[in-house]
Amino acid sequence: MVTKVDVGRLQSVSNRLGEAVLDPAMWPLLMEEICSATGAFGAGLLQSDVRTPDVPMTPSMKEYFKAYFNDHYDVNDVRAMRGVPLLMAGCSVVSDQDIFSSETEMLRDPLYAHLDSYGLRWFAAVGFFAGSALWGLSLQRTAHDGAFEQSEKLALAELSRRLTETATLGRAVGMAVLSNITNALDFIKKAAISLDRFGAVIDTNACAEAIFDDDVYVMNRRLVIRNWRTRTAFDDLLNQLGATADIAPLGVPPIVIRRAQKRPIVIRVLPVDDAARSPFLGARAILILSDFDEAEEVQRNVLCQAFRLTPSEAGIAVFLARGKSLEEAASELGIALETARSHLKSTFHKTKTHRQGELVALVCRLR
Repeated sequence: MVTKVDVGRLQSVSNRLGEAVLDPAMWPLLMEEICSATGAFGAGLLQSDVRTPDVPMTPSMKEYFKAYFNDHYDVNDVRAMRGVPLLMAGCSVVSDQDIFSSETEMLRDPLYAHLDSYGLRWFAAVGFFAGSALWGLSLQRTAHDGAFEQSEKLALAELSRRLTETATLGRAVGMAVLSNITNALDFIKKAAISLDRFGAVIDTNACAEAIFDDDVYVMNRRLVIRNWRTRTAFDDLLNQLGATADIAPLGVPPIVIRRAQKRPIVIRVLPVDDAARSPFLGARAILILSDFDEAEEVQRNVLCQAFRLTPSEAGIAVFLARGKSLEEAASELGIALETARSHLKSTFHKTKTHRQGELVALVCRLR
């Protein structure tokens, strides 16, 4: 029987899967090599119970997966509904022949009409685990390429163990990198929380835990915010995390958490880079939490260093940025109004600004 699987090449790329542990961006390239060794048109990595548009995939499958998620074929994917139980029961590889009684039955399913519009038809999924989560390397062939034969599935089964090792290690390394980031932020007294693409909390550092109170806290791996206006803004962030690809930038402005008895907290969103981007960990963002007192201290120090302002001049600028009037700023600083006006005039000169609005905009950019 003629086989399209080159066992030697498949073994060679299997031995290189570890490259994706430290550099998750390698997955599409490695999958392309697997496709080349198995006569497949394209491939993607899919989790059994949660399928998202940002799955690692080969470039050849980009348009297919875009329509797959946009048209909601992921919700009732017959391959997942029938194939996952087989993989959970111990099968290393499943194909169309395992989930349909005949090709006629197969082609009646709506998913296969969708596949046909992209010139695709046959598939095989290599099952593997990342921790307790079942994943599948889904390989796709065209109608011309033909179905995956039993002998080819036996060759593919050798990938299962290696994929499990790589995914488990990738998850562990990603978690370690993420913890190193939050711990480093803790060292410089920055409160940090890491989130996955579904908004679940992966890790928090000690500074973040010290901030938590009745107005903001973590429960059941979710960041809970009592203020409804802030919660709405935070929900918008969570929606963006779930709707954008891992490599897409997050254009999220700072979120202010207002608290009943304490000063507000400012949340800033940072991307997750490098090995922490493992698809098997799902880390998507790091939140930096700062209370206003800390933010103001940073602003004062930067203003003094960058523009050679005196502490009083920097204090005037920061109070104005908080929405205070010059009279209120003078009162809080314990200086006369005329002195405050003199400080403001000097601040305009040193910062090369001309109006309070320009000065406030400059200070806000320093947060």
